[in-house]
Amino acid sequence: MLSPSTQTHALPANPILVFDIETVADTEAARRVYPKLAHLNDADTLSALTAIRVQEAGHDFMRLPLQRIVCISALYLKDGRFSLFSLSADKFSEQDILAKFFRAFDDAQNLPQLISWNGSGFDIPVLIYRAMQYDLAAPWLFEEGARIKSMRYDNYVNRFQTRHLDLMDRFSQYGASRREAMDVVASLYGLPGKTDVDGSMVGALVARAQWQTLSTYCESDVMNTWLIYLRWLRLNGQLTSAGFMDWQQQSYDYLARLTQPDGSLRHQTFIDEWTQTL
Repeated sequence: MLSPSTQTHALPANPILVFDIETVADTEAARRVYPKLAHLNDADTLSALTAIRVQEAGHDFMRLPLQRIVCISALYLKDGRFSLFSLSADKFSEQDILAKFFRAFDDAQNLPQLISWNGSGFDIPVLIYRAMQYDLAAPWLFEEGARIKSMRYDNYVNRFQTRHLDLMDRFSQYGASRREAMDVVASLYGLPGKTDVDGSMVGALVARAQWQTLSTYCESDVMNTWLIYLRWLRLNGQLTSAGFMDWQQQSYDYLARLTQPDGSLRHQTFIDEWTQTL
């Protein structure tokens, strides 16, 4: 086993999948859950559903089963190669978005380290609720040792294991202290955090069919999460200072090469904000 002074620049897992989802209220499902809304159109259903939710909970954040997935963005890193991508509802149905994301868990011998910010509290439960509406299965994502004994102690399901590392949950000591928003933590470290878009704007972006803006926003959350994860690896000694700086630079270089079809940088705003402290 390498001592801390002789560790390399290598990451502790291969492959790695950092992900984030964006959702809107599912008005069709709401009419099934609340039969009194059955006669309303989508716009009126949304207004009524919002009023119901405020009355129920004191806020308008929808119940997780009524969150329809409109985008999943992910950073996939394998053998030192980055791939940042989005699966969005302008190109795919919700069922197809989920099916394509679940493909990352098809091979039991090549399962990724899963990284999220509040994935245990939001993203994974939403994935579960939504996927069970369709003819979908992701056995290895929910394996707890019945078929592979080692996964009894190394699985995505157990909160206190790390195959799925929810950084927000971990940083709060599993709720012993206040859970902080990713934007706050990213900004603390000089990362871009939220730039021109935040989660409250997702519904409007979908209504206006601004899919490029939505996917870029979701990808920026993924990149913030990834860069926070690198700091976590440095703190717990799994990366040296040199290794941390090397991966941070590689991440920047990757974004600086990632372009839109028109040749413009896909994450120009992210890069501009990040380079102020890089």
